[in-house]
Amino acid sequence: MCGIVGYIGAQEATPIILDGLKKLEYRGYDSAGICTLLDGQSSIRRSQGKLVNLEMRLKAEPLAGTIGIGHTRWATHGRPSETNAHPHKGGSFIVVHNGIIENYLALKEMLIGKGHTFQSETDTEVISHLLEESYQSVHDFEQAVRHALAQLRGAYAVCILCEKEPELLIAAKLGSPMVVGLGDSEYFVASDIPAILAHTRQMVFMEDGEMVVFRDNQALFSTISGESLVKKPRHIDWSPLMAEKGGYKHFMLKEIFEQPRAIRDTIAGRLLDGEGDVHLETLGLSNQELRSVDRICIIACGTSWHAALVGKFLIEEHCRIPVEVDIASEFRYRNPIINDKTLLVLISQSGETADTLAALREGKSRGAKNLAICNVVDSSIARESDGVIYTHAGPEIGVASTKAFITQLIALYLFTIRLGRAIGALDREKGQAMNQALLHLPSLLDETLLLNPQVEQLARTYMNASDFLYLGRGINYPIALEGALKLKEISYIHAEGYPAGEMKHGPIALIDEKMPVVVLVPRNDTYEKVASNMEEVIARGGRVIAVCTAGDAELAQKAEATIEIPPCAEDLLPVILAIPLQLLAYHVAVMKGTDVDQPRNLAKSVTVE
Repeated sequence: MCGIVGYIGAQEATPIILDGLKKLEYRGYDSAGICTLLDGQSSIRRSQGKLVNLEMRLKAEPLAGTIGIGHTRWATHGRPSETNAHPHKGGSFIVVHNGIIENYLALKEMLIGKGHTFQSETDTEVISHLLEESYQSVHDFEQAVRHALAQLRGAYAVCILCEKEPELLIAAKLGSPMVVGLGDSEYFVASDIPAILAHTRQMVFMEDGEMVVFRDNQALFSTISGESLVKKPRHIDWSPLMAEKGGYKHFMLKEIFEQPRAIRDTIAGRLLDGEGDVHLETLGLSNQELRSVDRICIIACGTSWHAALVGKFLIEEHCRIPVEVDIASEFRYRNPIINDKTLLVLISQSGETADTLAALREGKSRGAKNLAICNVVDSSIARESDGVIYTHAGPEIGVASTKAFITQLIALYLFTIRLGRAIGALDREKGQAMNQALLHLPSLLDETLLLNPQVEQLARTYMNASDFLYLGRGINYPIALEGALKLKEISYIHAEGYPAGEMKHGPIALIDEKMPVVVLVPRNDTYEKVASNMEEVIARGGRVIAVCTAGDAELAQKAEATIEIPPCAEDLLPVILAIPLQLLAYHVAVMKGTDVDQPRNLAKSVTVE
């Protein structure tokens, strides 16, 4: 959630920090602020609401200085307000912070007892006062940071300034993401890559328990306990233009139309067609290790959980290994039965999802093998897993996941082929057929995206409905869940997804002449069953929108509206079906006037539990 940007160098800090915060708006926030140092004096500007409010205040009250920190806040402790916005100051110390300090109340009571006065309701302000208290003992900025951080319990990524040592900027992390950008005699620090990508491609990804001190044109890395570290930078290939809208009205629409490209990037260099296999360069699991797996547990949250459900169908169908799918926030609280023959597959777009990361650590503590599927290189989940399949979707700015979801499906498809070939469940010919279907998929998506004008018209017809029902069956059932989630997320219309066969076990009571029912009924082995469910909806007056295979004239006569998708391999139908549902949600939301890219109450990356 929250975003951090810091800068130290020769340029004016405020424009760099403000621009970086704008690049992090996709993470979700309710307030923002910036602090700079000039001649040993700090100046802070904060505002509630969107960054435009902070920008207006900065025009009226400019900030000068070549060192500074900024923050976009998602409320955890304390309501959204200017007072609770970061940065926070205690004595000479100014702090911005992502995460949650679990023992902040005990620390706050201790500090009040020592005479400290607090202005906000936040846990972050405790850090600044704790730093001031520590400084009274050690009289050194760096040592005060080490002493204070050692007293914190919980998760944090922090950037810190000190008026008494104004030539330094210090950052540290434990459980929240932090990346350092290396420039030419200047340095950047942020909670995510897009914030600083316009200034440098050389990035250092900090690990938990590490800090960096920027001083004398150097970035000095160490553990929080004081052990010096040598960190190797990575070159990031993402272009700053990849994070721009590229002429589209919203990032979400741009990212929907980027999906054919994202699939091509995800499969590039990985298909071994002659062998009917795939090459997953960072899989981290040998054929022998894969053969030792007798059970797979796929763990994810939200949209990634829907991808996991599709993965269950793929792996069980082609590899004949039992697969469970767990919601990450539930996994470690149910005393799961796992051992060294269990493979955990963790799916997270950001690689920083707190619940998924906690599930990974729980699984590792019990001896399970683990594999990550994520989009962000060197993210926490990727680094801590035995292996990783990167999705190569590129930056996804819209909060409602589209191309990240699609490429997660592709990663699961690739893993199914690799696993099947490794354990002997897939022969070469079947692997070749699956590879060929995958190669043809991007062009099918291009064809499906041509439905956009038609879906926009449908959105106009159904935009005023107060409830939607989505039905699917088999491998397509998770796409009914995903379609409903997309509509809920960005249009704020109540929607539910169900397996079509479950309709008679409750949801059928909701159907009337006002309710649109989106039925996923492509030509596959469950076609007749779903078509029968659709007839039941029609008989009760439901307004059926059928998403069907092109040329299904009989179905088109029965449904109130149809969206015809191109024929494709049954395993890849979920990818094709997701596209019109993404477009439907998008256009309904636009017509209702909601904030498509930053829907209310949502954040891109849920980095606290």
